[in-house]
Amino acid sequence: MGTSVKLSGFRELERELQKLSKSAGKATLRRSLKKAAKPMAEAMRDRAPWGDTASDDLAESIAISTKLSKRQASRHRRMFRNNRASVEMFVGPGPLPQAIYTEFGTAPHINKGKYAGSQHPGTAPQPYVRPAWDGGHDALLRRLKEDLWVEIRKSIKRAEARAAKAKG
Repeated sequence: MGTSVKLSGFRELERELQKLSKSAGKATLRRSLKKAAKPMAEAMRDRAPWGDTASDDLAESIAISTKLSKRQASRHRRMFRNNRASVEMFVGPGPLPQAIYTEFGTAPHINKGKYAGSQHPGTAPQPYVRPAWDGGHDALLRRLKEDLWVEIRKSIKRAEARAAKAKG
């Protein structure tokens, strides 16, 4: 099952971003991405299951970051080997082992370790990431576009003010 997203107006944003220095452009993108992703992270937290088990940490671990755990980073590098983005922002649960099992569930299986040999009935999926994405990706892209325009204008004004100050 694939998802298609139509983007419009981002070429103009890219042209405006090129007016900024590389570092100012990256900082502008990071600020905008983080701000636009906050409601998505909140939606994930709201949908994440709560209880008196280890899954309690799940909702608290959902964050917006430019960093991944070692395991996530290695998988990300393999997956996007030929795609080098200038700025990346990740929204989702931290490196908790139960995160993926909660989202997708588990099939019945024979236990290993402490309960070796016993039958585990499996767990039902309790999706929280995909429903948040499905319900909010259009709004996220709209917010990103609006926030980027605001941040780019602010950054251009700051750069112009710095240049004017340097001239004396």
